[in-house]
Amino acid sequence: MTSAEHQEFTASVRALLTKHAGSAAVRAAIDTDVGYDAALWQRLCEQIGVAALAIPEEYDGIGASLLESLLVVGELGRTLADVPMLGSAVLGAQAVLLSGDTEACARLLPGVAEGSRTIALCWAGADGWDVFGVQAEGETLGGTAHYVLGAHADTLIVITADGLFEVAPDAAGVTRRAVATMDPTRKLAEITFDGVTGHRLGAADPAAISTRLREIAWAAVAAEQVGAMRQCLEITVEYTKSRVQFGRAIGGFQALKHRMADMYVLLESAQSAALAAAVAVAEHSPSAAEDVWAARLHCSEAFTQIVAETVQLHGGIAITWEHDAHLFFKRAHGDAQLFGNPRRPLARTA
Repeated sequence: MTSAEHQEFTASVRALLTKHAGSAAVRAAIDTDVGYDAALWQRLCEQIGVAALAIPEEYDGIGASLLESLLVVGELGRTLADVPMLGSAVLGAQAVLLSGDTEACARLLPGVAEGSRTIALCWAGADGWDVFGVQAEGETLGGTAHYVLGAHADTLIVITADGLFEVAPDAAGVTRRAVATMDPTRKLAEITFDGVTGHRLGAADPAAISTRLREIAWAAVAAEQVGAMRQCLEITVEYTKSRVQFGRAIGGFQALKHRMADMYVLLESAQSAALAAAVAVAEHSPSAAEDVWAARLHCSEAFTQIVAETVQLHGGIAITWEHDAHLFFKRAHGDAQLFGNPRRPLARTA
C-alpha cells in the first residue's frame, strides 16, 4: 500500500490534471508538433515539482524516489496527457544519472528538474529495444534510433553498445522523422545520426544501463496502464448508470454488473502488480526483475481486457471520434508494445 502522504500527493496531481488536462486539452495537443501542452507541463513542474522528484538534491532535484515519479505517470495515464514525464523526467534523467558522469549531471539535470530542459532517449533499433539502433566508432555516431519518445527534446542521450553519448538535436547529421502510430495521443519518432560527433558520458556499462532502464520503463508503463484502466472503469460505470434501455439504466442488469465486477477485479490485481514493481525498482530490490516482468505481463493483458469491455459496454458510441473510449483502446495496444515484451515465461528471471 502507498502511504497517506503518497495518497495526498497523487490527489494533488489528479486535481491539477482534472482542471487542466481534460479531454478537450488532450485532443488539442494531438494536433501539435510536440504532442503535448507545454503550459500543462510547466504547471506540473512549477506547482508540484514532478520533474524534480527522482533527481538528487545536489542537482536541484527533490531527492525523492522513482516511486513518486511513477505515481505521477499513473495519474497521467488517467488523462492520456503525453507530457515529457516518462520520456524525459524519468528515463532521460535516469540515463544521465546511470552514466555516472557528474559533470553532465550537474549541467543537464537542474534544467530537467526545473522543467526548462527535456531529454529524449535514443535507444531502440528497428526490431525493438533488444538491439541498439545507433552504433559508435570512437566519438562518431551512425544509425537510426527508433520509437523515440519526446523527439523534440532539448538534449538527445544516445545509448550504444560502446557507451552513452550526449548530442544536440540541431547537430550536423541529425535528422528527425515523425512516424505514424496507432495511438494518436503518444507521438514517436525516428532520429537518424549520420557521422554525428557525440559527447561521451561516463564509462558505465551500457548493457547494465539498458537493463536498468528497461526495468524502469516497464514499471512506468505498468503504472500508466493502471491509471488508464481505472479511468476506463469509472467512465463505464458512469455510462451504464445514465444509459437507459427497456425502461431502466443498463447498469442495473445483472449480466453487466458481473462484467464490471470482473473489470474491477482485473484492475485491483493489476494495481497490486504495478505497485510491487514500482517499489522493487525504486528500492533496487533483488526481486525487481521478476516483479517488473510480472507487472509487464499482467498489466498489459488486464488493460487490453478492460478497455475491450469499455468499448463493448458503451456500444456504438465508443468507436466514434467524439468519445474517448477509442483513445484508451489505442493506448492499450500501443502500451502493450512500448519498450518491448518479455520473450519467455517468468521462470527465466526466477
